[in-house]
Amino acid sequence: MSTPVAYTNVAGRVRISAKYVSSERLASSRYFIAWDQIDTVILDMDGTLLDLHFDQAVWGQLLPQRFAAALGCTIEQATLEVARRLAAARGTLAWYCLDHWSAQLGIDVASLEQELSHLVQPRPGAISFLQALAHAGYHLVLATNAHPEGMRRKFDLTGIDRYFDVVGCAHDYGYCKEDPAFWPPFARDLVIDPTRTLLIDDNHAVLRAARQFGIAYVVGVQYPDLLGPQITSPEFHCIDSFDDLLGLPTPE
Repeated sequence: MSTPVAYTNVAGRVRISAKYVSSERLASSRYFIAWDQIDTVILDMDGTLLDLHFDQAVWGQLLPQRFAAALGCTIEQATLEVARRLAAARGTLAWYCLDHWSAQLGIDVASLEQELSHLVQPRPGAISFLQALAHAGYHLVLATNAHPEGMRRKFDLTGIDRYFDVVGCAHDYGYCKEDPAFWPPFARDLVIDPTRTLLIDDNHAVLRAARQFGIAYVVGVQYPDLLGPQITSPEFHCIDSFDDLLGLPTPE
């Protein structure tokens, strides 16, 4: 019998501590968008709209513990083995597939996600940002690598899907968003003009593939996991919060 693991959701503390962020950090993360040059906004889900802490807790903590119990090895050994297998699949659709990893590891990964579902939450400002975009009349598209079952679970828990005109799941295309082969059929199905499209995604490999395809505006996220390290890049502007995207028309 597996031992339940206690996880604490401290995102509220993160939001409070954000009040004490230095003015230098706030200034460096702000980014003016020429919103009148944009028709379509494509948003990633995990790590962009939703706190990636949930996924890190499932894959980096709970899964290795259950894998260790199944193999009869130490948690350290299980963690290294899970990390090795994940690294080998990085950049492929299998990396995101719950069914694939359940079969590979002999662990029902979907049930682990259900067990920690209380950690699923929008990142600060995500809902108000979606509401502002919808109010301003932008064509809103969700593009996610998440497995369909996990995607639906997060929709049920957060309700973010209600704000989108279109939801695009990479599993329907056979390629993850990091793969350049994903973007032509995705853009064709959505009938978007890449030159008038903004993509916000915490995965820099995705931003790179989208930019290569011709998406005009690509923006990263500094803290996809609210409890994790800062992620920056010399290639892309990365925002600290959605408030950093200046110039968005506000409701009157």
